[in-house]
Formats: sequence, C-alpha cells, structure tokens
Amino acid sequence: MKLAILGGGGFRVPLVYEAVATAATGLTVDEVALYDVDSARLRTITAVIEGVGAQLTADGRATTLPRLTATTDLREAVTGADFVFSAIRVGGAEARTVDERVALGLGLLGQETIGPGGLAYALRTIPVALEAARVIADVAPGAWVINFTNPAGIVTEAMRTVLGDKVVGICDTPIGLVRRVGRLLDVDLVAGERGADGRGADGTVASFDYVGLNHLGWLRSVTIDGEDRLPGLLADDAALEEIEEARLIGKDWVRADGALPNEYLFYYLHTAEAISRITGAATTRGEFLAAQQGDFYLGAAESCCTSPLDLWRSTLHEREATYMAESRDEERREEDIAGGGYQEVALRLMTALATGTPERMILDVGNAPAGSDAPPAQRIVPELTADAVLEVLCVVDGDGVHPQPVAPVELGRLGMMSTLRAAERKILEAAVTGSREAAWQGLSMHPLVSSPELGRRLLEGYVAGHPEIAALLGES
Repeated sequence: MKLAILGGGGFRVPLVYEAVATAATGLTVDEVALYDVDSARLRTITAVIEGVGAQLTADGRATTLPRLTATTDLREAVTGADFVFSAIRVGGAEARTVDERVALGLGLLGQETIGPGGLAYALRTIPVALEAARVIADVAPGAWVINFTNPAGIVTEAMRTVLGDKVVGICDTPIGLVRRVGRLLDVDLVAGERGADGRGADGTVASFDYVGLNHLGWLRSVTIDGEDRLPGLLADDAALEEIEEARLIGKDWVRADGALPNEYLFYYLHTAEAISRITGAATTRGEFLAAQQGDFYLGAAESCCTSPLDLWRSTLHEREATYMAESRDEERREEDIAGGGYQEVALRLMTALATGTPERMILDVGNAPAGSDAPPAQRIVPELTADAVLEVLCVVDGDGVHPQPVAPVELGRLGMMSTLRAAERKILEAAVTGSREAAWQGLSMHPLVSSPELGRRLLEGYVAGHPEIAALLGES
C-alpha cells in the first residue's frame, strides 16, 4: 500500500510517518512518498523521519517501517498511490504573515483560516489544489484523497469538482471535542464498533449530533440509551471546566446557546478581543511560526551537535503548546494538547476504507453525493446547496464514507453557515476564473468583514502582498 503526502516537507509530516510506522490501527503501509516543491525542506524532514524510524525500531514500537521516498515531481509521488494526503501550504508561513497583517492593518481579524486571511489563503491555494487533483485523477484514479490543506472546507469542495466523493476533508478539532465530552460521560462516542446504529460492545447505544462547516460547527446533542446527556453537562460548571471549548467561549454562553461549539467559534463570538490580543502580541501567529520553523530548518541543516529529530521534537512541543494562544488566559493544558492529532484521524480513516472496519468520524463531505442534483429532502442540510461541503458525523467502512443525518439546523446557525459559504463560493469562483470582481465580493461578504470598501482594500493588500494572487487576477 502506498501513501503519498503532498507538502511532504511540512513540519508536521513526521507525525504521520510515526503513526503509520507503529500501525496503531493495524494497517500496514509499504511506502510513504513525500512530495514538496522545496527540496531543502524535503531533505530536512527526510532526516527527521529517518530518526523517527530508528528510534521506533530501537524502542520496539515499529511494526514494518514503510519505504520512504522524496521527490519534487508530483506525478512521480502520486503514481500508483492508494491514499494521498494533501497538506500543501502555498507561499509557506511567510505568506501567512501577509494574510494576517493585511487584515489587521484594516482593523479586521488576522487569522489563518478565519476571516479574510482564510479567504486569501484559499484564493492562492485552490488553483494548486485543483492541479494536484487533476494529476491524481490521471495517475492514481482509484486513490482516496484526504485533505488537510486549510481552509479545509473550501479546498475540499474545489477538489471534489475533479475527484468527486473520493476526496474527504479532515480536521481534528471536532473529534477532540467529542472525545472530551465522552470522557466526562464515561462512554466512547466514536468507537468504531458502534457502527451506524451507535450500539457498542457493552450494549449501550450512543450517538451525537455535530453539524457545521470546517471551523464553524456545533455539538448539539449527545444521546446515550435514548437520553440526551448534553443539557445536564451544560448545567454543570465543574464539567464545563474540563471542556476546553467551554472555557474559551464562556460557560454562560454555551449554556444559553444549548450547544458546545468548535473552538474556532471564539473568533466569531469574541472578535474584538481576539483582534486586541493578536495586535497586542509581539508577533502574529504566522510571524511566530515563520521564525520558529525557519530556525528549525536552518538549525537542522547546520547542526553538528543536536540531531534533527531532537530539534524537531522540542520545536513541536513549543508549537503545540502555543496553539491559539490569543484565545487563552492560561497556558494550554497537557490534556488538551494530547488529543491524537490530525495524523491519528487520517490513519483511522485510511484503515476503515482499506479494511472495512467501521469508524465513526467527523469529516468534511458533500451535502449530497458528488455530481448529483439531489433535491433538498435528500441533502444533509436541505437549505444548503447539494455540492456544499459540510462537517458532520460519518460512518466509514470498506464501501466508503457515509454521512449520517442531522437534526434541523437552527436559523442562527444556518445563517452563519450560509453567509460564510456564500463568501467562500465567490472566492472559489475567483480562483477558477481569475475574476477580480468575484474575489472582491467574496472578501466583502465574509461575516467578519461585511463591507464592500473594506473588501476592496483587502483585495488591494493581498494583490500587493501575494504574487500568486496578483498573477491569478491578471495584475502581475
């Protein structure tokens, strides 16, 4: 079995290799092929992975170390692949700093996936993701594509126009929330053996309702043996203290709202506070990562005393501990860091598809099967278009990915979802057609912008700051 990783020189790629090499889910991968446009970063990450493999072997934790290859040739990397992970970052961390600073300069939220920064990220990424999808369709037509590339919802939606239902977006934050709730209720809500009916090996029947878009979703019910246990959890201050999302958003709000939100709702519900904290910091998150990762890649290439693996591990811990730091008054708790990560989610998804062992997962999937013009009654959320990508509970098995029904979406949540999706759709249109007007509309329509004048100034800033966007819109 061959796994290709697009963005193979990325900092977190060794986590994927470690998960595959230990075969925690029982799946054996024979080859991991890394693809990246940056050959220097490929060499560094290859050295880190080789260190990971040696350490796993010495510790007796490795099963079969996959053969590792690295290339700057996309077709070579994906030819014959069974699974492709897409984790590309067009422009690198340096481009992220432009996304952030252009928005902050206009008094708007500067964050990688939320607000205008996320739209700029999508605008320069979608053309590259579409080209990758076309190559995969040509040389690995049977491959499943698992998209990590942010903003995951709109990038997945774009790739589905080429690859259909064989591309799925993933994010580890929703399932992390569900797991925290499950631990408090002493029930495994995502045990694979529960299958579609939610019945576990112990006889309990458990299910939950999670609905939204990527980085804009809510856990609305947790039903165990016919009883919704979420209201009782929301009423318990001590229980909410153990849920990171409730601490971030505010216990009173989640109780009033009747749902537990994805942590990224912080940026929508506490926008002014988020902007204040970001601007009050010495650097933006992008600037921090650009400097930190720049130091890592340089140090790993030059160091004669510290192994690339040791340097990578120390850098990783600092990176994870400072994640979304602007949303917290405290250091991130260890139990919130150790949530399994996106690599575990991806491996579980791969295993379910390859072996038929069922898994219950929250994934980014189409509102209806790709290519269908399903009427509203046959869509997951009837009010949204059939091809919109939603984030919902799915059962995954050897026959594919099966989205589960959700309860009707409340008007306020539906309004947030539809407004964000409309903005993203315009950005998708701009990325495909090169339309400056569509890009302007998309930036202007975003719920954290809501201004044609600010949208115009954002577009001017991103055209000036990103050669890829300038070229796309014919202004280079």
